[in-house]
Amino acid sequence: MTTEAVIVSTARTGVGKAYRGALNNTEGPTMAGHVMAEAVRRAGVEPDEVEDVVMGCAMQQGTMVMNVARKGAVRAGLPVTVAGTTIDRQCASGLQAIAVAARSIMLDGVEIAIGGGIESISLVQNDHMNRFHAVDDELMAMKPEMYMSMLDTAEIVAERYKIGRDRQDEYSLECQRRIGAAMQAGRFNDEIVPITTTMAVVNKDTREVSYQQVTLSKDEGPRPETTAEGLAKIKPVFEGKTITAGNASQLSDGASACVLMSDKTAAKKGLKPLGIFRGFVAAGVEPDEMGIGPVAAIPRLLKRHGLRIDDIDLWELNEAYAVQVIYCRDKLGIDPDKLNVNGGSIAIGHPYGMTGSRLAGHILIEGRRRKAKYGVVTMCIGGGMGAAGLFELVN
Repeated sequence: MTTEAVIVSTARTGVGKAYRGALNNTEGPTMAGHVMAEAVRRAGVEPDEVEDVVMGCAMQQGTMVMNVARKGAVRAGLPVTVAGTTIDRQCASGLQAIAVAARSIMLDGVEIAIGGGIESISLVQNDHMNRFHAVDDELMAMKPEMYMSMLDTAEIVAERYKIGRDRQDEYSLECQRRIGAAMQAGRFNDEIVPITTTMAVVNKDTREVSYQQVTLSKDEGPRPETTAEGLAKIKPVFEGKTITAGNASQLSDGASACVLMSDKTAAKKGLKPLGIFRGFVAAGVEPDEMGIGPVAAIPRLLKRHGLRIDDIDLWELNEAYAVQVIYCRDKLGIDPDKLNVNGGSIAIGHPYGMTGSRLAGHILIEGRRRKAKYGVVTMCIGGGMGAAGLFELVN
């Protein structure tokens, strides 16, 4: 019989504001270890039953280098017999990690694994970032768009496909409204595990740095009080363009982990899974319009599983910029009422390597609440790609 990979638990930190939020001084292995340990506890398995850990991380600098997955596993208190590997598919890294862990269960006989993601933008995307030989001159001459910033590519999508500032702000306002309602209803409570840590605080006048103990138990980014008038007043990053701080996701820190196991192991342990991993695909597009990536990935995913757009009950389409989700939603004909139902990264934030895992955990929990059957997690990816993962919900 075919072995299926099921997800039995998920745990994540609240998403912290980069540089000035609660996680701005928390090292990667500690953050990753915190969510791994909680995911294992929630799964009801013994630490030594875990065979392998796969974590996604897009900015592998500082303590995120030299395999943060393995370091995080040790930090979590898992025995040294638990292996680990770290992978990078930029904004899809956390989703890719879950796919790799699932495939090891489906194809290689692994019984229990962890898949997730970690990103500490505060500690790596700053003045200390290693820029030595950061650009391959030959690649730059061949395909300079590979080095374009995500912001530049978002403006290209806005201009190329005629998506104006008004539509971007309208989507962002709805995103903030939805997340406000979701937070009030406690719809993220089953995902988040509070973390007590040390936060760096900079004195605005003296620039002196002090440290204080804080506990992060919810996402720091949402602004449910946002108004259309307020969004309209925010100046674009580039004069005369459309992207603003109001219709783009904030820089963020966070970690997420899911425990996966074979369906046979889950049955033997009497565990009811949150959902079943059904498949993952990636697809390439031109780097200068990487925001359209899901339009290439989603049809490929659905075709392989004999599904149509309307067969999917819930969509989590990660957006670093509102313009990306608007283009993909309209191009594919996704029902807005099924898309990012509790808000998205515009409001929550986007710790690159973590987000795919966060979205997977959320769609499984929200899908069960709504008695959905299929959910898709999808995103655009730096460098010109899109990815999509299919999950079947267990109600």
